[in-house]
Amino acid sequence: MRDTFPLLVKTDFPAIHRDRVETLQANLGYRCNQSCTHCHVAAGPQRTEEMSWETMELLLRYIATHGVEVLDLTGGAPELNPRFRSLVASARGRGVRVIDRCNLTILNEPDQEDLAEFLTDHQVEITASLPCYLEENVDRQRGKGVFESSLKGLRKLNTLGYGQPGGLTLNLVYNPGDPVLPPDQAELEATYKQELAARYDVIFTHLLALTNMPIQRFGSQLVSKGQFEPYMGLLKSAHREENLEGVMCRSLVSVDWRGYVYDCDFNQMLKLPLGANGSGHTHLADLLDRDLRGAGIRVADHCYGCTAGQGSSCGGALEATATAAAAA
Repeated sequence: MRDTFPLLVKTDFPAIHRDRVETLQANLGYRCNQSCTHCHVAAGPQRTEEMSWETMELLLRYIATHGVEVLDLTGGAPELNPRFRSLVASARGRGVRVIDRCNLTILNEPDQEDLAEFLTDHQVEITASLPCYLEENVDRQRGKGVFESSLKGLRKLNTLGYGQPGGLTLNLVYNPGDPVLPPDQAELEATYKQELAARYDVIFTHLLALTNMPIQRFGSQLVSKGQFEPYMGLLKSAHREENLEGVMCRSLVSVDWRGYVYDCDFNQMLKLPLGANGSGHTHLADLLDRDLRGAGIRVADHCYGCTAGQGSSCGGALEATATAAAAA
């Protein structure tokens, strides 16, 4: 796999600084039951990295110390960590909002038959990847049979109240399979809802449209196909200064499976240490008594992926996020 880091590190991306930490995003490990072509984590069935319970307890301590509202769990398939359920139960018992970044097919694995019920019982929000409402497109990007398995998972969640009006949150995630920007999130959400309901009798809460970052598997594919420079040109030409106010790194800290911290999940995959001038890796234990407000954020050229067009974050398009916040 081609490493794109040397192509990204020299940058003219604007300097940005942190606000209060509202979300702790924790990668519980790189093991996954899928190996998607766009995966910026390069997760798969053969990966063995996983977060220990000791590090999970540190997550809970940081949340309590700093009043963090959201614990965002990712991977790999975070549910494959054997301590996933204990962490979820502990966080929800403290009143913390928990998001599970679920690939949907994990709900059908032989040893996960009761996972959907567990998530329901603990009122966990689900953010699930479904890059298209057409079977051939999903299977091409994520593997043969993934679409049908995803539908099975969605129907199971719908039966338990996920995505229903007034029910538990079930967000779907769209990201392009090609080196292009995602379309307008609101328009695409309307199409997704219409097509999934009409074709498969499936419903969900919101669609989150994410821009693919030129790193890991996707970045490597861009390089091998001679598309890296054109894609970076697209991201930079579509940069919008106003999106800098809403980028996720201003209110989120990303934690890897060992407990080391980064400004975002993408920086974690590039092994860029926390902070604008970070030269050594910082552990979450070192942040228990430290307020990050005002601290500089480490940037590189991939950051243009978050500010291009309608903007992109773990919560979807920045335009949509800003509109929802203003309405609230």
